[in-house]
Amino acid sequence: MKISIATDHGAFELKNKIKDYLISKGYEVTDFGCFSNESVDYPPIIAKAARAVSIGKCERGIVLCGSGIGASIVANKIKGIRCALVYAPELARLSREHNNANMIALGGRFTDFDTAKELVDIFLTTEFQGGRHLRRVEQIMDLEKFL
Repeated sequence: MKISIATDHGAFELKNKIKDYLISKGYEVTDFGCFSNESVDYPPIIAKAARAVSIGKCERGIVLCGSGIGASIVANKIKGIRCALVYAPELARLSREHNNANMIALGGRFTDFDTAKELVDIFLTTEFQGGRHLRRVEQIMDLEKFL
């Protein structure tokens, strides 16, 4: 599976740890930045990672910022993206089972590496349940027709 990943300076170190972890597990990771602890504007960086998922270059994406909130908002501005801000295992599972999320956002200032590994593992291995949830996801995606 190909994974896009991106962050701002607020989660730079966590992004690198997650990236290394994913590579060690055999995932192909495309890193869209940032590449240092220096302050950056995150919207263009996060948008690149989301576009990679949107166009099918990557199957899933992980975006980070200090809180995860800004990263999730930016990712969800890209057509075809369903990015969930997750901070607990149950939310990571539900993001896939019920919402067929193709991206997750993590808050670097609020998520330790062990928790991040657990959230990422759940996100990448949980299948979408379909059924009644498919109808709802389709309704969400239909909203893009009006943008």
